[in-house]
Amino acid sequence: MSSADSPDTATFDEVLAHLESTIAQLSAGTAPLDELVTAHQRAAGLLSEAEARLEALKTRADRLVIALKE
Repeated sequence: MSSADSPDTATFDEVLAHLESTIAQLSAGTAPLDELVTAHQRAAGLLSEAEARLEALKTRADRLVIALKE
């Protein structure tokens, strides 16, 4: 992830794209073991970030629905 795509500034879609790319790297299994371990750690962090962002987006959507009903 570049500095422009750091988890703090990346959109949900960008985080998800980085996660998919990391999973593809893990699935290929062609990198040395130390790189695969690093990729696994990165994937775990990206997954946590994606889940947190998804929950935040869901909360915002729920609030909008409530506001529209008022």
